[in-house]
Amino acid sequence: MLLNKASDIVWQSFDYPTDSLVLGQSLWPFQALTITVSLPNSSRKGKFGNFFVSASAKFIQLGSDGHLKAYEWKDSKWEGTDLLPIDPCSYPFACGNYGVCSKEGCSCPVDASENGTTYFKPINYTKPDLVCYAVSPISCESSIHQSFLKLQGYYFLEKYLISETINLKECKAICLINCSCKAFMYTEGSCYFLSGGLSIAKSYSSDNGTYKTNNSAFIKVQSSPISQSPNKNVSSPKYTSVVVGSTLGAIFGVFLICAFIILGFRKGFQEGMPTRFSYEELKNVTKNFSNKIGEGGFGSVFHGTLPSGSEVAVKHLVGFGAVNKSFVAEVQAIGSIHHFNLVSLVGFCAEKFNRLLVYKYMANGSLALRWHIRKKIIIDIAKGLAYLHEGCNQKIIHLDIKPQNILLDENFNARVSDFGLSKLIGREQSRVVTTMRGTPGYMAPEWLSSIITEKADVYSFGIVVLEILCGRRNVDESQQEDMHLLRLFRRKQEGGRLLDLVDRCSDDMQSNATEVVEVMKVAAWCLQNEYARRPSMSAVVKLFEDSNDVVSNLNEDFLNGLTWEIVGSFASQVSPSILSGPR
Repeated sequence: MLLNKASDIVWQSFDYPTDSLVLGQSLWPFQALTITVSLPNSSRKGKFGNFFVSASAKFIQLGSDGHLKAYEWKDSKWEGTDLLPIDPCSYPFACGNYGVCSKEGCSCPVDASENGTTYFKPINYTKPDLVCYAVSPISCESSIHQSFLKLQGYYFLEKYLISETINLKECKAICLINCSCKAFMYTEGSCYFLSGGLSIAKSYSSDNGTYKTNNSAFIKVQSSPISQSPNKNVSSPKYTSVVVGSTLGAIFGVFLICAFIILGFRKGFQEGMPTRFSYEELKNVTKNFSNKIGEGGFGSVFHGTLPSGSEVAVKHLVGFGAVNKSFVAEVQAIGSIHHFNLVSLVGFCAEKFNRLLVYKYMANGSLALRWHIRKKIIIDIAKGLAYLHEGCNQKIIHLDIKPQNILLDENFNARVSDFGLSKLIGREQSRVVTTMRGTPGYMAPEWLSSIITEKADVYSFGIVVLEILCGRRNVDESQQEDMHLLRLFRRKQEGGRLLDLVDRCSDDMQSNATEVVEVMKVAAWCLQNEYARRPSMSAVVKLFEDSNDVVSNLNEDFLNGLTWEIVGSFASQVSPSILSGPR
C-alpha cells in the first residue's frame, strides 16, 4: 500500500489482483484473477523464510490449470477444495496444448483415416496431460504442404465465430490462406476459429451424456509427418510407386485447392471490396511508418499516400491472439458494408505475421465545435450505428463506441471506425453471449452477465453524447468534486439543473442551451439500466429527424447505486475524451 502526505491511498495491491484472493480482499466488477500461461513447474528459485500462519488462514487461488480452489491451513499444510466442481474437460488447458480431453482421459490428436499418420506426440509419455507437440511444426513458408486433421465430435474451448453462412470447403480455404489460423471448428453451417490455446474436448450431449458428432474440429498439420507403418524402413519398387503416385496425387489436389482459393479470394475482393496490399507496398505508402497520427485498439495509426494521390490512414495491428481476432472482425465487418457514416476500408495486408488495415483518411477532429456541428456529429453517429444494427445482412454490434473511434472528414461528417471488437450475429438472434470487451467507462451494465444485445452500443452512444454536449471527459480528475460526469449528470438531472452542464467554454453552446438540454434527455434515455428500456438507434435517428420533443417519462433513476459503483470505479483510466484527430 502506498500513501501520500495526507495518508490517502495512492496505490494498493488489492486493486491489482493476480491469481489469488486473501481474507479481506474483494474482487470488484471488471476485475479478474489472472494466471500465468507458463506451466507451474517454474525453474526459477524462490525466496524462503519462516512465518507464523494463523490457524484460520485461508485464501482463494486460480491455478494454471483453470481450477479455482479455496485453500485452508490445516495440520501444518494447505488443503484445497475445488469451488467449481464441473466437467474436467471444461477447464482451459485440461490436457495441455494440442491435448484432447475426454472421459477416458488425455491423449494427442490421432488421424482416424486409413493412412494411420502420426501428427502429434506427447512431450512426456508418463504425463499425457502435460502437453502434445507437432511432429512437423506448421511453417508459414510452406503452406502448400498443409492439410487438416479432422476430429469428429470434438470442439475447442476457446473460439470465435467467423461466419454462419459458409460451407466447410470455404471455412477450410479461409484457414489455409491465414497463417495465424492453427485450427478451426465447423458445426451446422458455422465456422469458428481458435481464439486461445489449442485445447480440445470431446462433445457430449447435456441431456444424457451421450457422444455427439455434429461438431468437428480441424487442426492444421504439415504434410510431412512421420509414418506409423511397421515397414517404414523397407524400400521396394511397389512401395516407391505408391509413394510417388500418392505424392503426385496430393500435389495435384493441393494445386486444385490453391486454384480454388486464389480464384475465390480474388472474386471476393473485386468490385467494391478492399484491396489486398503487400507489406512492402504499405511501407512505401507510409514512408516506412514515419508519420504516426494516432493509436486505436490493438495498434497504431500512420498517415500515408497511395500512388493515386489518395490519403489513407494505415492501422498496424500489434500483438498475437487478440490481433488476429481484431483483423478478421474488421475485414469481415467493414469490407462488406458501405455507409456514409462508417469509415471506408480501402484495403488490408495479411502477410506472414503482419496485419494492417487501410482506411480512408479523415481530416478533422475536435470537441471545440459550434452547436450545429456537434448536433450533426451526434446524428451521424446515430445513423452509422442504426445501419450496423438494422441495415446489414448480419446484425453488427460495435462494442467499442467512444470518442476516439469517431472520425471526422474535411466537412466534419462523423464516421464510426475501429471494428476490432465488433460482434456479428444473425438477424434472427436477439442477443449473444460473449466475453467482456470494450473500454471501461463506456461499457453497459449488462456486461456483468456477458449477455449482450445491440443496446450495449446504445449505452456507449449515450456516454459519448454527454461528453460532446458537456465539453469534458467522462472522468476528469482535475475536478475533484465532479470527477465523474455520470454522477454529476444524475445529480443535476434530479435537481432539474441540466443547463449547468452545457459546455461553458463555448458561447455558441450557451446560446443554444435549451436545445442542448433536450439532446441530454436523449442521452438519459440511452443510459437506462435495463437494456430493454433503451431506444433503438433507428428510433434515436427518427427522433432527431422528426424534431419531436423528447419523451418526458424517462426513468430519472437510470443509474442505481450498484451500476454507479461499476461505472465510477472503472472509468477512471479512460483516455481523454476527444473526437479522433486526423487519421
